[in-house]
Amino acid sequence: MLMVFAILIIGREFLYPICLAILFSYLLYPLANLLERRRFPRVLAILISIILGMTLIGGAIFLLYQQMTIFISDFPELKEQALSNLDQLQLRIDQWIDNGNRQGWWLRERISNLSNNSGNLMNKVFSATTGTIVKMGLQPVFVFFMLYYSDRIKSFIFMVWDFNDRGRLVIILKEISEITKNYISGVFIVVFILCIINSLGLMIVGVEYAIMFGILSAVMNFIPYFGTLIGAAFPLTFTLVSDEPGNAIGVIILFLIIQFTENNILTPNITGGRVAINPLFTILIIIAGGMIWGVPGMFMSVPYAGMIKVICRHYEPLKPIAFLLSRNKGSQLRSGLKVVRKVFGKKN
Repeated sequence: MLMVFAILIIGREFLYPICLAILFSYLLYPLANLLERRRFPRVLAILISIILGMTLIGGAIFLLYQQMTIFISDFPELKEQALSNLDQLQLRIDQWIDNGNRQGWWLRERISNLSNNSGNLMNKVFSATTGTIVKMGLQPVFVFFMLYYSDRIKSFIFMVWDFNDRGRLVIILKEISEITKNYISGVFIVVFILCIINSLGLMIVGVEYAIMFGILSAVMNFIPYFGTLIGAAFPLTFTLVSDEPGNAIGVIILFLIIQFTENNILTPNITGGRVAINPLFTILIIIAGGMIWGVPGMFMSVPYAGMIKVICRHYEPLKPIAFLLSRNKGSQLRSGLKVVRKVFGKKN
């Protein structure tokens, strides 16, 4: 096990783009296969699928870029407003603690020092982001060849598998395909819906740049469980330093509602709960994925854990692992709703 973790960490830059491309291949395979059955040549069918996927993602990126351009142009004014808010906060703190020996504008100085020392951090973030963009630029190439050679890859798996155990392999591959396809497509649908819900909700609350923050917050939901909380940090931080910090309460309430809706309504019904890993191990797997491969690892850890669970479920010595990873049957929310219906039914 330690050897596997060591390989994953050492080969991070090589492995995670390939693993990410495998998930995108599962996402685009149904469309490419449909076009191929409609008499399209395989190369053309794959190219159309990739171009369509890139168009949808590119449109979202372009919309986000437009919003961020406006935000950056207004940044000097926002910085001045933030410093003004900090000054007011410091005055209230000094009045509250009744400090007779005030040491100047200490809060402003701390924040200014933090901003000045953040240059190296921003350079590191920029370098990491640039590297990620380059690797994402290779995704269409990886996806194209994985889809083009999908039959050969499948034949290779059958060639190296035990000949007398091929029936089980067919079942495993079919279940993995269904789980991965439904999960990845479901996550994209959930993120698209949350882009709309987040943006509209932030508009109602009165947050500026609602569309930009709505999209940024929704994109974070590629990371299960933590996504909504991480996404809420962007509009909440902005609201606290804006000219209407009172809107922060509305932002908190909004994202609590969105968190409940996403976890209990959108994700279970759209992704179908196919991965079905219990929350404890989902959180542990996401943390481990982040430690090994960073943000891409947090996104990929759950579907790959689902694949491992499928394999474990079909082999007797590994069934305890599948049992440990699985969640309880039924849903506490549904059970609670049933109790509420019974109570109100009796009263009526």
